Amino acid sequence: MNSASRTALTAFVVCSALLAAGCGSSGGSSASSPTGNVQFWTIQDPTNTVQQAQVDAFNSAGTGKVSMSVIAVDGFKDKVRTGMGSSQMPGIFFNWGGGSLDDYVKAGKLVSLDPAVFRSHFLPAALEAGTVDGKLVGIPARGTQPVFLFYDKKVFADAGVQPPKTWADLTRLVQVFTAKGITPFALAGSATSSWTELMWIEYLVDRLAGPELFKKIAAGDWSQWNDPAILKTAQMVKQLVDSGAFGKNFASVNYGAGGSSTLLAKGRAAMQLMGSWEYAMQQGADPNFAKNDLGYVAFPSVDGGLGNPADVVGNPTNYLSVTTAAAKTTAVDFLKTTWSDSYVQGLVAKGEVPVTDNAQAALAKAPDPAYAEFQYNLVQSAPSFTQSWDQALGLSLGTPLLTEIQKLFNGQSSPQQFVSGVLAIKH
Repeated sequence: MNSASRTALTAFVVCSALLAAGCGSSGGSSASSPTGNVQFWTIQDPTNTVQQAQVDAFNSAGTGKVSMSVIAVDGFKDKVRTGMGSSQMPGIFFNWGGGSLDDYVKAGKLVSLDPAVFRSHFLPAALEAGTVDGKLVGIPARGTQPVFLFYDKKVFADAGVQPPKTWADLTRLVQVFTAKGITPFALAGSATSSWTELMWIEYLVDRLAGPELFKKIAAGDWSQWNDPAILKTAQMVKQLVDSGAFGKNFASVNYGAGGSSTLLAKGRAAMQLMGSWEYAMQQGADPNFAKNDLGYVAFPSVDGGLGNPADVVGNPTNYLSVTTAAAKTTAVDFLKTTWSDSYVQGLVAKGEVPVTDNAQAALAKAPDPAYAEFQYNLVQSAPSFTQSWDQALGLSLGTPLLTEIQKLFNGQSSPQQFVSGVLAIKH
């Protein structure tokens, strides 16, 4: 995956004890004025030049000053955690929304933003993960990363079949490709890649029960894992594994070039369920395959399920949050630049697909306009965009959940044992 971002995401978890220790010591917070200088912390990545141009343009307007600090991915987690637990909080910081912000909200460290100012400028689905406890505390600032099915056009053409639209289609394709000696789905099931298996669980639960089930879980009702849709999902996963949908050696396969992505590119696997970053992965490793034979479609519907087949899961986007240490007026004014034409166009030029209402017009200049528009339309039409569960739940719950999922896929747990194991994570 976007490995640097994924690593940072997995590690970016709030230390509650540290926050508690810092709650009474954020002297700069209460003393902050509405206008003035704002410190902005962000991770090091290819969009930094776009961000710096955004900062320079804002500062030149003379309505306040923003100073951007670019922090290496490996050090970002510690920098933010330490800063948020002290009097040296940044005024604005980059984050992944969802569970990564929960403790900061509870500790009173974040500014609740006015939805009326921001709502009309972003796709509704992208704002969900920026809302915690009913408060808007994160504003979208990057491209979207939905999860969907990638497939090898040549392999499908040779087999005389079409990509799946329903779960019944998908199970039939498993039979077709296994009969031809082709692994139906490339799956990175190694110990460090269990997040790829999570994608299957997320989509099946959504298709069977709708997004509300996981929303209840993320809100703290862990008993919702007893919902029949969870057991049904585990049973469907077991059926896929037992039917050879992922081959026999997926537990030793890593994600990326040389792993699951190469299996897809070389015709050894027909499909892969993955986030939108898979396209960039294929472009880097096998540009001819990416250009000529890489196809992509939405995850199929499930007959009898309560979920809307237009729902998506994945990473809605990345966010910027304002802390109580910031000069609030300056900080909020700066956040308004996230939907400026220059910023949106800059992100698109870097291969991002922004979630602003004016992004679609800029996508014609994307490196691959058709792919960019597919992603944008997928998110724009989604009634719900569920954030990846490990992000939404945070490290303390997300990590043991991934362990239980991997045990299910590896046949170490039955579907019922999976349910029991997840329930036991939070007593």
